[in-house]
Amino acid sequence: MPLINLVIVLIVVGVLLWLVNAYIPMDRKIKNILNIVVVIVVVLWLLQVFGVLGSLDSIRIGN
Repeated sequence: MPLINLVIVLIVVGVLLWLVNAYIPMDRKIKNILNIVVVIVVVLWLLQVFGVLGSLDSIRIGN
């Protein structure tokens, strides 16, 4: 994945998260949970993109 695509994806995710935090009325605890989940997903995605993690296709949840 080219570096410019990576930067664009990170900017889009950041702007979307900011829009949700700024304009959608939610309890502060729910916003914190949402922020944590988004950060964890982005970090896992970045680790996969840079090859630190193996393929995430082999991870199964449930049956």
